[in-house]
Amino acid sequence: MYFTSDNASGAHPKVLAAITRANDGFARSYGADEIMARVTARVREVFEHPEAAVYLVSTGTVANSLALAIHSKPWSAVFAHTEAHIATDECGAPEFYTDGAKLIGVAGDHGKMTPDALAQAIGRIGEVGVHGVQRGMVSITNVTEAGTVYTAAEVADLVTVAKRWDLPCHLDGARFANALVATGATAADMTWKAGIDVVSFGGTKNGCMGVEAVVMFDPAKAWEFELRRKRAGHLLSKHRFLSAQFEAYLEGDLWLDMATHANAMGARLATGVAAAGARHQHPAQANMMFPEWAMGTHQRLEAAGAAYYQMPASPGMEAARLVTSWNTTEAEVDQFLSVLRG
Repeated sequence: MYFTSDNASGAHPKVLAAITRANDGFARSYGADEIMARVTARVREVFEHPEAAVYLVSTGTVANSLALAIHSKPWSAVFAHTEAHIATDECGAPEFYTDGAKLIGVAGDHGKMTPDALAQAIGRIGEVGVHGVQRGMVSITNVTEAGTVYTAAEVADLVTVAKRWDLPCHLDGARFANALVATGATAADMTWKAGIDVVSFGGTKNGCMGVEAVVMFDPAKAWEFELRRKRAGHLLSKHRFLSAQFEAYLEGDLWLDMATHANAMGARLATGVAAAGARHQHPAQANMMFPEWAMGTHQRLEAAGAAYYQMPASPGMEAARLVTSWNTTEAEVDQFLSVLRG
């Protein structure tokens, strides 16, 4: 009954097998391997964008940070939800890799910015000339940190606001596959067709060992990204092991199959938790949820072997964050619900 994070799940056997195959013999280094050429071609197919620039890194932190860096200046602002991962969980990495860009939090219920709130935030910045930071770019997280999901239309609405000021837009897609499965959108619909300029396309949370793709829809930014990746120390010499993971991830739509399962287990868990009398703090729309339940429930669940993160709760209540993964089983979910019901 392990629901702490989809980061805690193992790698899919097909991903591990691909790494083993890549270990045979020799291959060119630093991303010049033949596998990476196939990955680039496949990612372009997935996004329906034949000119997209595709690069791999090993962590979501650097994927987000470098994606922001290629569109930011040290004196610019990056607008994101107040609780976005780049704002709360990256230890200042976005500011570091952008050489000092300032993150501006945009409030919104259930982890989602609204067009009006975003417009107000952007409008307040840059009005004092040289004395303040300047408008820079917008970052949207999908799936959000609250476990909610933007539709492609909602992403497009936010981008429309950003483009009033000619601001580029980034999509933090650490759980990109889960968002697509939840909404039925295509990768193209959720990104460049909605006006997104660069996306962090996650693999680690969805069955890979450790690989994220940065996909840029303006190939003119590619060289700067390469330089920043090298300068940051994130150009792996034995790059083929990143390439091998992502090739297996995309082959036969494994990435979507794993997200479909994770979301299905999330729906099963969310429905059962609500039926047991708990209240969800946010709509549970993908594979992450935040239920509140009666005092003493944590002790009973943990005594039975359940693992999850405890969260801030309403007075007199307890709260948790539960995350399902590609390898969560129905038996685990049902066991958890049985203990929860008492």
